[in-house]
Amino acid sequence: MVAVKSGIKTAHLEAGLRSFDRTMPEEINRLITDSIADILWTPSLDGNENLKKEGIPESKIKFVGNIMIDSLEMTRGKIESKSIYKKFDRSKGQYGLVTLHRPSNVDNPEILENLCKKIADISKKIPLIFPIHPRTLANLNKYNLNKILEDKTSIHLSTPLGYIDFMNLVFNSKFAITDSGGIQEETTYLGIPCLTLRPNTERPITITQGTNRLCTPEEIPELTDKILSGQFPKGTIPKFWDGKTASRIVDNIQTLSM
Repeated sequence: MVAVKSGIKTAHLEAGLRSFDRTMPEEINRLITDSIADILWTPSLDGNENLKKEGIPESKIKFVGNIMIDSLEMTRGKIESKSIYKKFDRSKGQYGLVTLHRPSNVDNPEILENLCKKIADISKKIPLIFPIHPRTLANLNKYNLNKILEDKTSIHLSTPLGYIDFMNLVFNSKFAITDSGGIQEETTYLGIPCLTLRPNTERPITITQGTNRLCTPEEIPELTDKILSGQFPKGTIPKFWDGKTASRIVDNIQTLSM
């Protein structure tokens, strides 16, 4: 808003993403930013359609691809050089990765307890690694739910990890259970099944094309069984999720500057 009011040309990278859920603070930020930005760089073609439906001129919209895949490819060598999963006494491709942090999942004690029990049940079928977000840890302690997870030797609880170490766990996992936005994209790119504990996603292409599925806690056991039995749907990598998004952005900036 400051840049626009100051007459500075403003671009929004990852424009056009929509969950259509205005209870999410980031959804409001997206709507406001897209409505005032001069240049809108979208990560997938559904973003273009969202913006056009909102009355944004096509001249402002440029499909460039997913910048998060650039980050992944830039650090791939460092990611693949590690074996972080071994520190958790896990084997490559033989564990599930869990992350939970959204208020809708971790702030309500009944919902959080149900999720903990479902995760504990899944750990009877395959070992899990669960790096715990500070918000989630605080609520586990507050509601005295940590024992549901701590008493299971098949669940390895961890403090939050940096990007390189965490992505090494993603690379080598059998599947992910999450409520994160980014992991939906990274698992789609890597062809790893992802179960997203949300009623909606601002990245629907990870469902229509990728390996992501929205689900409720009650649906996790059945979906996990499908993954473990090899019956989970295979996905494809969306267009321009190729590690070259930054180059397309530079090309676009140079075109605009001419």
